Amino acid sequence: MVQNFAFLDEHSKKEIRRKTLKAIAIPGYQVPFASRELPIARGWGTGGLQLTLSLIGREDIIKVIDQGSDESVNAVNIRKLIQDTTGVEETIDMNEATLVQSRHRIPEVPLHPSQILVLQVPMPEPLRAVEPSERVTKALHGDKEYSGAWIKMFEQIMKYGHVTDDADYPVLVNGRYVMAPSPIPRFDNPKMNDNEGLILLGAGREKKIYAVPPHTHVASLAFDDHPFEIEDFSDKVCRESGASGVFMDELIDPDTGEKYYVTNDTSYMLEQLNKEEEHVN
Repeated sequence: MVQNFAFLDEHSKKEIRRKTLKAIAIPGYQVPFASRELPIARGWGTGGLQLTLSLIGREDIIKVIDQGSDESVNAVNIRKLIQDTTGVEETIDMNEATLVQSRHRIPEVPLHPSQILVLQVPMPEPLRAVEPSERVTKALHGDKEYSGAWIKMFEQIMKYGHVTDDADYPVLVNGRYVMAPSPIPRFDNPKMNDNEGLILLGAGREKKIYAVPPHTHVASLAFDDHPFEIEDFSDKVCRESGASGVFMDELIDPDTGEKYYVTNDTSYMLEQLNKEEEHVN
């Protein structure tokens, strides 16, 4: 049996590309699409994978990461499926990649104009926590009626003194649509604003595609007296690379019980280590 290039049949890829173009034309708007069956379970990145498989070409170089790591089980399995069905070159270097698929992180290295970042999304609807009906949420988006999102944030501030959403923090795209940026940490939200590359978001289980085109204004929702704040790592230093000002993981040394920090983006950490080694030599 001859396997189709990039697994999906050409009609499926064409339909997904059409919906992707619509998503790019209306930044932040959730475009429904006919989500296909893949040899991985829905909820494990099928939306992002369908975008990647519909867009990838023979000359592309693919990078797949999962929560900052190129070597997690999810990243390795998705990358293997892409390579087995396309034969394209892989890399862990952000600067070499033309197509990057990620789960729960935007890489530390900024995108350049010729790159596409695909984010896997479990729940694309930012109003779902306050409105269970899909029909109603579509009407709310159409009317630009986002009071539910604001009330949710207000209730968190009244109860806890601050907004408690540490990931998947809602953003306003192009001054029009409130969007769920996938469960990236708040630290990554500002990276979406005026970004040079194309960011695509796919939810296979919920059958939605949406996009942030290059140089689009993206602002995290916030009140004037409670401004949006990212996680503060300014006083933290990566124990492995000495990097600072990046998103870090807090770990405990099993031998000493000491708390320490390492850069979450493992390929970025490796890049910093290589630069340090070159400087020493």
